[in-house]
Amino acid sequence: MKPSSTLFLRIVIFILGLPVLAACIYVYPVVTLRGSEILPQFAFMRYPYLAILYIASFLYFFALYQGFRLLNYIDHNNAFSDLSVNALKNIKISALSITLLLISFMPVAYTVGDMDDAPGIIILAAAIVFIPLVISVFAALLEKLLHEAIQIKSENDLTV
Repeated sequence: MKPSSTLFLRIVIFILGLPVLAACIYVYPVVTLRGSEILPQFAFMRYPYLAILYIASFLYFFALYQGFRLLNYIDHNNAFSDLSVNALKNIKISALSITLLLISFMPVAYTVGDMDDAPGIIILAAAIVFIPLVISVFAALLEKLLHEAIQIKSENDLTV
């Protein structure tokens, strides 16, 4: 396959990484500082939350890298290989880990929503938590389907 066929997806992966990189540099330190000032009962969690945000960002970049590797496998006609299955498995594990890390922010979202009497904040926080969960389930489904396709392909290669 030509590398130009996956060029658009490579550009999308690169663009998806830019806002998170900017957030790592500019937003995360400010948000945790302001959050500890606004909610003093969670001030002791400032640095753990900052660490959780950076770990989740690292896992996000790792998942993007695995997607980039998956596109390389497609370009080199290795889409139906164990390497592709491993890349999808890594994406699944990263997305599930991000979900588990972001669940730790739900008490803060509940407290802010309760203070401002705004249940929309809790719903928004839950939606943000469930986005990587949906990606994890989708990657697990693709991993299973690709593994079955590889098995069927190997069985067909043996019969011919």
